Amino acid sequence: MGNPIKRIGILTSGGDAPGMNAAVVSVARSAALYGVSLVGIKRGYNGLLRRSAQLADDAVELDLDTVLDIADQPGTYLRTARCEEFLDPAWRAKAAQHVRDMGIEGLVIIGGDGSYQGAMRLCELGVPCVGIPGTIDNDLAYTEMTLGYDTAVNVCVDAIRAIRATSRSHDRPAVVEVMGRNCGDIALKAAVSTGAEIVIVPEVPWHIDDVADRLNRLIARGNNRVTVVVAEGAYASMAPFDVYGFLTARGKQCYPGEGISALRLASILKRKCGMVEARSTVLGYVQRGQQPAAYDSAFAFEAGNLAVRLLLAGDSNRVVGIRDGRIFHMDITQALAERRAFHRELYDLVNEL
Repeated sequence: MGNPIKRIGILTSGGDAPGMNAAVVSVARSAALYGVSLVGIKRGYNGLLRRSAQLADDAVELDLDTVLDIADQPGTYLRTARCEEFLDPAWRAKAAQHVRDMGIEGLVIIGGDGSYQGAMRLCELGVPCVGIPGTIDNDLAYTEMTLGYDTAVNVCVDAIRAIRATSRSHDRPAVVEVMGRNCGDIALKAAVSTGAEIVIVPEVPWHIDDVADRLNRLIARGNNRVTVVVAEGAYASMAPFDVYGFLTARGKQCYPGEGISALRLASILKRKCGMVEARSTVLGYVQRGQQPAAYDSAFAFEAGNLAVRLLLAGDSNRVVGIRDGRIFHMDITQALAERRAFHRELYDLVNEL
C-alpha cells in the first residue's frame, strides 16, 4: 500500500440496512490484515461531533474479538441517527478536527445520499473518505444495487406470497405497502417477483380512479384476489382526490390522521369496486431489521475490503458500487450527479398483464 495510514474510522449513517454489520466486519478484517487500527464512530455523524459526555459513548476501538460475530446480525452495531447539525459548516469543521484529534486518517462511511453528502464535505476539509452504499431503497443511481436492497426485496416477496395465499382463500384483494420514499424499486421488484397485478410507485403519477378501473377489469375477468403493491412514497405522486369526502359521503367515519394511506386506499377501492372486503398490510421496518441475504453479505465483504484498500492507497472522495455484477469505485461527486433511470417498461408490463 502506498499510504502509511495506521488508523481509520468507520460509521453507519441514515436508515439502517441489512448488511451494514457485515460491511463493518469486512472493514475490521481488512484493517487487521493490513496492520491498521479501526475506530467505530457511534450514531453516524453525531459521534464525530462528540455530543456525548464521554468519548466512549461516541467512539469505540474495534477489533476482531469485538465485531467478528456481528456480520449476520440485523440493524447496525454502531447505531445510526439523524444529525441536522452536520448541515452547518461550523459543525462540520468541528467534526473534522475531532477526527484529527482521534488520530483517524481516513473514514469509511456506510449510508445513502445524505451520508455521501456529508462524506464529500469532510473530504473538502481534508478528511479522506470512502463511501459504501447502505440503503434499502436502492436510490443511488451510480450503482446497480445498494447494500440492503436485495434483502428488503426478499422480505417483501415472502410477505406478499403469504398475503396472496390468504387472498386466494378468501377471494379478496389486498393492498401491500412496502418501503421506498422516493424510489419504487422495492415495490416494482417485489411485484414482479410475486405476480402482483398492480404496482404504484413514486416515479409515475397516478389516480385512484385508474387503479380502481384496473381492479374492476381484473375482477370482471374472474380475478378476485388482486394484489396492489404500493411504495410508501407513492402517495405524494397521487393525483388530487377527496379522500375524506369520498369516505364520509358513504356514511363511513374518517380514520385518524390525514391524507391517503394503505388502509384508506383499500377502503376506497373496496367501495369503488363493490367488494365485500379489501385488506391492507404495511410491511414497514421488517424490511430493514432482517439478517442480510447472501447477495448483500457478499457485497458487504468485497466493498469493505475495497474501501480499506482505497484509503491505504491514498484514494479519497471515492464510493464503492456494483456495475455489471462487479465491484468498482468512482468519484463521489460524479456518483451523486448521476440520475436514476426508472424501469418504466417493467412497470407498464406489471400493470397491463
